[in-house]
Amino acid sequence: MKRPVLLGSALLGVLGGLPAAAQQSGKTFRVGILVGATIAGNRPEFDAFRRTLSGLGYREGTNLEIVYRAAAGDYSRLPTFAADLVRAKPDVIVASSTPAIAAAQRATTSIPIVMAQSADPIASGFVASLARPGGNITGMTSMAEDLVGKQFQLLKELVPRLQRVAVMRHTSSTPLTWRAAESAARALGVQALEVDVRGADQIDAASKTLPSLRAEAMLVLLDALFVINASRIVRLAAALRLPAVYPDSTFAAAGGLMAYGSSSEWTWSQAATYVDRILKGAKPADLPVQRPTIFELIVNLKTAHSLGLTVPQSIFVRADQIIR
Repeated sequence: MKRPVLLGSALLGVLGGLPAAAQQSGKTFRVGILVGATIAGNRPEFDAFRRTLSGLGYREGTNLEIVYRAAAGDYSRLPTFAADLVRAKPDVIVASSTPAIAAAQRATTSIPIVMAQSADPIASGFVASLARPGGNITGMTSMAEDLVGKQFQLLKELVPRLQRVAVMRHTSSTPLTWRAAESAARALGVQALEVDVRGADQIDAASKTLPSLRAEAMLVLLDALFVINASRIVRLAAALRLPAVYPDSTFAAAGGLMAYGSSSEWTWSQAATYVDRILKGAKPADLPVQRPTIFELIVNLKTAHSLGLTVPQSIFVRADQIIR
C-alpha cells in the first residue's frame, strides 16, 4: 500500500520547534475533535493527526490538550457532543463526516472548524468556495462524490456484463454521494439500486431485502456507520456472493473484495497542518479547502477467488496493495 511518509515526531519537533505563541505565553491550546465513528475505530487517523501536530511543536500535556467526542454511528448524538465541545472553549474544532461538520457548524459560528473529511463542502453549505471558504470552516474534502464514479468503473471492469448494483447508503449523511452514484451508474449503463441503512441492526436485515433486488454487485458509500460495521457488511456481501467495492481500507482488511478511496490517515495529517496555521493566527475564511492527493486501491485476491472472479490486469497494475 502506498502511504504518505510521516517523519518521526522527535525529528519533526527539532525541525519545527514550539509555536511562538506557546513559547511566549505558556498557553495550552485546546483542540476539540468531533467524529461520527468511534475513538478506537479512528485510532490510526488520530495517531497521524497527533504525530503531525507533535512534529509542528505541540505536546499533549505541555502546550496541547485534545478533547474527543465520538457518536459511534448514532448521529442523533452529534448536536449534543458539538455543544459540549463549544462549552469546553476549544481554540479549534476538527470534525469528520458531513453530519459531524454540520453539527459543529450549527453549534458555533465563531470557533474555527477544520474539516478532516467532507464529501462536498460547497453543496453542504460549509464553505462558499474551495479557494475562499469565507466563514469559520476550512480543511479537507474527501472527494467522495468524484470517487464513487471510479468505484463504479472498478466494478464494471471486474464484472463487464454488470447491469444492477446495490448501493448501500445512509440517508442522513450521503444524499450528495447517492446522487453522484446514480449519475455514475447511468453513465456506465448500470442501474443503481438504493439500499438505505440507518443503523447497525439494519445491516443484517439487508440480507433479506438484497436478494429481491437481483443485484449482481454491491457498492458501499463512505459513512462512519459503515466503517464501524465493516466486518458485518463484508460478511453480508460474502453470504450473498456479491462482488463489492468499498470506500475505505478498513473493509479490505476485513476481507472485502476491493477498496478505493483517499487515504484517511493522510487527510487527518493535513487537517493537523490547518490546526497549526489557525493557532498561529490564520483565519479559516482565508485558508483554501484542500483536495486529497493520496488514494489507495486495495484488492483482496483471496476474496476474488472465493467468488470465482478473475481480477483483470487493468486493476492489478493500479492496485497499491494485493491481499493474497
